Amino acid sequence: MPEFRTARLLKPTAAVSAALLLALTGAVSYSLATPPPAYAATSTLEAESATLSGGAVAEQEHAGYTGSGYVGGLTDGNKGRAAIAAALPSAYAGAGTVTIRYANGTGSAKTLTLTAGGTSQQISLPATGDWGSWSTIDVPVTFTQGTNTLTLAFTDNDSGNVNIDHLKGTTPEAPTDPGDPGDPDPSGVGASLPFTTYEAEAGTTNGSTIGPDRTYLTVASEASGRKAVELARTGDYVEIELTEPADAINLRYSLPDSGDGKGIDATLSVYADGEALPDLQLTSRYAWVYGAYPYTNSPGEGQAHRFFDETRTHFGRTLPAGTVLRLQKDATDTAASYTIDLLETERTEAAAALPSGYVSAEDLGVTPGSQDVTAALNSALQQAKSQDKGLFLPAGTYVISDRVNLTGVKLRGAGVWHTVLRGTGLKGGLFGQGGTSTIEDLMIDGQNTVRDDAGGQAAIEGDFGTGSTIKNVWIQHTKVGLWISGPTTGLRATDLRIRNTYADGVNLHGAVKDTVVSNSSIRGTGDDALAMWSDGAAVTNSAFRDNTVQLPMLANGAAVYGGSGNSVENNLISDTVVAAAGIAVSTRFGEPFSGTTTVSGNHLRRTGSMEVNWNSQLGALWIYADVHDITQPVVLTDNTVEDSTYSGLLVTWQKQVSDLRVDGLTINRTGANGIEGNAAGNGTFANTKISGTPGAPLNMTGGFTIQRGSGNSGW
Repeated sequence: MPEFRTARLLKPTAAVSAALLLALTGAVSYSLATPPPAYAATSTLEAESATLSGGAVAEQEHAGYTGSGYVGGLTDGNKGRAAIAAALPSAYAGAGTVTIRYANGTGSAKTLTLTAGGTSQQISLPATGDWGSWSTIDVPVTFTQGTNTLTLAFTDNDSGNVNIDHLKGTTPEAPTDPGDPGDPDPSGVGASLPFTTYEAEAGTTNGSTIGPDRTYLTVASEASGRKAVELARTGDYVEIELTEPADAINLRYSLPDSGDGKGIDATLSVYADGEALPDLQLTSRYAWVYGAYPYTNSPGEGQAHRFFDETRTHFGRTLPAGTVLRLQKDATDTAASYTIDLLETERTEAAAALPSGYVSAEDLGVTPGSQDVTAALNSALQQAKSQDKGLFLPAGTYVISDRVNLTGVKLRGAGVWHTVLRGTGLKGGLFGQGGTSTIEDLMIDGQNTVRDDAGGQAAIEGDFGTGSTIKNVWIQHTKVGLWISGPTTGLRATDLRIRNTYADGVNLHGAVKDTVVSNSSIRGTGDDALAMWSDGAAVTNSAFRDNTVQLPMLANGAAVYGGSGNSVENNLISDTVVAAAGIAVSTRFGEPFSGTTTVSGNHLRRTGSMEVNWNSQLGALWIYADVHDITQPVVLTDNTVEDSTYSGLLVTWQKQVSDLRVDGLTINRTGANGIEGNAAGNGTFANTKISGTPGAPLNMTGGFTIQRGSGNSGW
């Protein structure tokens, strides 16, 4: 089988990357010009050199291809059998990308099925205009270590009828770091992130370490690993040694609230090898809520929680590996105390210049500053679209006070550290209104200080048509991160940082299909970090894949409420706080399940929690038949539960779960049982291993029937 040719790319500049890729392909497109992440190894295979079968053939009829031709024959007469196959070696298991260059002159989006790393997914290939016009699409995949067979096939479930020019595989070049030093390597589960994480409690301090504590409404319960460091006296410090060079820091911290609940502002001193750096600017304005759901800013209502927020800054220079970075409460740092959870450091890219195919917002009357640019930005997007170009937002902060509408247009910033859309009050975000749009390389920073479902706006919301992309976007302080509505089809959302929202991190809502949210970091959300909600119509064939989820303040790390063909795959989920499982599959909200739901390859740490309103202990994995029976298959494959707060797997409640299929479940240390439940129904269990449970490994009531397969142990 032909193999990809490999080019190891060690953190190239954009210009070097573009030159290299142009040399390989002879074509220009944005996705090809984007430098791959520093960990990546990139390989390209001309499709005509791959193993072709089932009627797939090399052709040269239409110009614009790279190499010696392209592959056609993926036509209706070869439906169900035409395929392109090649071997791609990967030095490590983990997240990667397959970029497909194709032409689709049919006038409508078509599908093929891509298999990589043993997992198949249907991909949508939007129309390109004519057969001589070529485009690319990036498909997030998970590679296995060793040789991966990549197959692009016209299956019986596809619409085919596209030409394929080449495939480019980007594989991980280092083991995936889940960002939790000191814990076992979960073998590549979770996102590959551009920063290095340092837990404060793992550093050196003369302050006080708090935790571990999972008691709801305690500060430590909301900290990563349930531990943090408190600096309460002048001269208290915590310091870490950089293991990688860095020119920027993102700090997760907690300051006290003010008496009126509006928060305080304070500085925190920073030193590099004893030399002072610019102070960090901290606030508790976006932390601390009180009372009953959906919570308020009134301290008098008690039940304080949501203690942490984050701040980021550039150092102004690159600090080499080995630098001792100290955070210290000096006399000028006026907060009564500083609770430090974790630091994330990274080397940031320079602000991007105007890319090919884009028009600068500055040339269309949109400039950064304190003025409201909502109307000007809406106008500029329409002008750019009329010119058949994308809109580029140069570095700067742009104030918006309402929705900025996207109607099939590209919006690109200079990078997440350089271009910021600043919301006003509860509002300010990007709103999809159909069409194929792209959002990338920018930050959306809201001003929400409380949850207001009726009055607030999501950072990114609406209908994103077919084949849209949301990539490399940093979101914080908004009501929701992504609220994607039907009929969105084939959306790819990847490389996101969603932090400190007041409701969901991501919600795929209603008739969304073929959508993937991958390789993203989601932390401190005010509701489900990742949710698929079949509300009024089913979410279908969508996936949450290779994400790192930490510390949802309420509800689950990931949840699937109804739908068909959806999956939660290879996510690293940790430290759920209240009313939460690590992963829930449920009919609590919305429509009943109409097809299979798959939960596979996930690693859950310190998940599960109390539902304080029900006085119920929720498991790390929770199959919850509430409003409807769950009669469609729920497949749990190769998941790991580590140190769950209560039971490892919980199957409830008043409805039946009639087709639960468990294979390869490892439950190691729980606060209750291994498997617990009270629902009716039945399930099969194979290769399920339970250890370290204070209660009975198996505690099932309610008539649930278990069929035991091979490979089980500990129960």
